[in-house]
Amino acid sequence: MSKIILGIFLPGLLVILFTRVTYNHYVGLILTVALIAASVSKGYTDSWGLIVVDAASLTVGFWYSNRMMNKAKQKT
Repeated sequence: MSKIILGIFLPGLLVILFTRVTYNHYVGLILTVALIAASVSKGYTDSWGLIVVDAASLTVGFWYSNRMMNKAKQKT
């Protein structure tokens, strides 16, 4: 149950964090996907349902990061 809860929130938050650090939402997405791929290869993500939850969270995090970057560009 804890893997599902973490899968809902953690990938999206990581995309947002990496976007804030690198100032590029594509780099944030790539870094987060690399971390999830590493966890899948190590066996921490063991079901397709969890992978789907991670992908949905990645999508929401990327959408929010894109929106955040567009707002920052409009201010300058």
